[in-house]
Amino acid sequence: MTNSRETYKTLDLSLRIGEILLSSGAGAADVTATMMAICHHFGRRNPDVDVTFTLLRMSFQDDPEEMPVLLTRTVTQRDIDYDDLTRVHELVQDLLNDRCTLEEGRAKVARIQSTGHWLPRWAVTLGSGVVNGGIALLLDAGVIVTAVATLAGVLITMMTRWMTTQRWPMFYQQVGGGLLATMMTIGVAALDLNISSSLVITSSIILLLSGIGFMGAIQDALSGFYITAGARTIEAMLATAGLIAGVTAGLALAPALGVQLQYIRPGESGLSDSVPKVLIGAIIAASVFALTCYAPLRAVPAVAMTTVLGQLVFLAVHTPSESMPWSAACAAVMVGVVSYAIAGRVGVPPLVVVVPAVMPMLPGLAIYRGLSFMSSGDTVGILQLSAAAATTIALAAGVILGETVAQPVKRNARRLEGRLAGPRMAGVLHGELGRRGRRGTAEG
Repeated sequence: MTNSRETYKTLDLSLRIGEILLSSGAGAADVTATMMAICHHFGRRNPDVDVTFTLLRMSFQDDPEEMPVLLTRTVTQRDIDYDDLTRVHELVQDLLNDRCTLEEGRAKVARIQSTGHWLPRWAVTLGSGVVNGGIALLLDAGVIVTAVATLAGVLITMMTRWMTTQRWPMFYQQVGGGLLATMMTIGVAALDLNISSSLVITSSIILLLSGIGFMGAIQDALSGFYITAGARTIEAMLATAGLIAGVTAGLALAPALGVQLQYIRPGESGLSDSVPKVLIGAIIAASVFALTCYAPLRAVPAVAMTTVLGQLVFLAVHTPSESMPWSAACAAVMVGVVSYAIAGRVGVPPLVVVVPAVMPMLPGLAIYRGLSFMSSGDTVGILQLSAAAATTIALAAGVILGETVAQPVKRNARRLEGRLAGPRMAGVLHGELGRRGRRGTAEG
């Protein structure tokens, strides 16, 4: 009975930590490795772990003649909170280095789950608009388009937040966001300001693009978690389909409102030819995006520096006549190397730095273009989706390669390292095993 009780506490702590990691954007491999390391550290070797997109399951059998302890937790979709992720990351390190007991760890996780966000809601709403404005600068938008994109980001965030409280499905939230962005474009076009309506729509829907979700799916697929990768891919495609439906509905309403929009091709915008403008836009978008995900303030300078280095490599390699995946891969390797080295300096998981830094390079617009062409029966959409997939794979693989190159390998942890899934960006990292875990490995 005593062993079963301790097993229950260990598995419960591991599941609660895994739930926070997964809901905060960590990959399935990161979550699995962290849960297994915690169980191993507290004497429960080789537990049965199953991580999917919406469910976490763990089981362990203390004695072959006794019933196994089986626990599950459902992962609810909630706001990404990098502050919670950082606090859980610190807790994992304390547990594995014997600075925190099992009971203290359970109490700390309960406090993390029960506390709210450190940034007020209005600041996150305003920050969402600033992210849109930063991407608009990166796409060579002028003052008017940048202002419209910023306002659209604020209004879309307010609308989707309200729809979430009313339990509207994600697909309809995307439809509403795309419709709102298009209606704002129609309003600007009615003023006859001589600006590109395509650029206005493109800059306004940046927050609704599914590049981050698609990249997470590729990362899970590269790590061998194909079910979770498939679920994330379907979610990304469904979100993009809703966005297309909203934009198309808005464009169909334009003639009825007496506004003629000619040569509208959302998503066709390219990078600015001005390197300083690209860097400024990328820094603004990445840094403020990190804050909208509640990243600790100390992580913002690290995000800005990593973004600049990644963008410089991207611009140095990328040429209009060549494909984007190669330049994205080179930039992602730089981001992976720098983020792993600098994240430890500022006391945050590498994931907190990696995701905002690669966000300006994500092919969300290419995914949008591909599905948009396919919805109209144009086979060019297949080529667009293939290019988007290649770029996303390049980013995910480049980041993982950068992490692998940068991470220190400690000899006394190699045997357990071989049992855990590859490079990690959150939770337990390479070489971060507690003394008890190392003793258990040596005795085994």
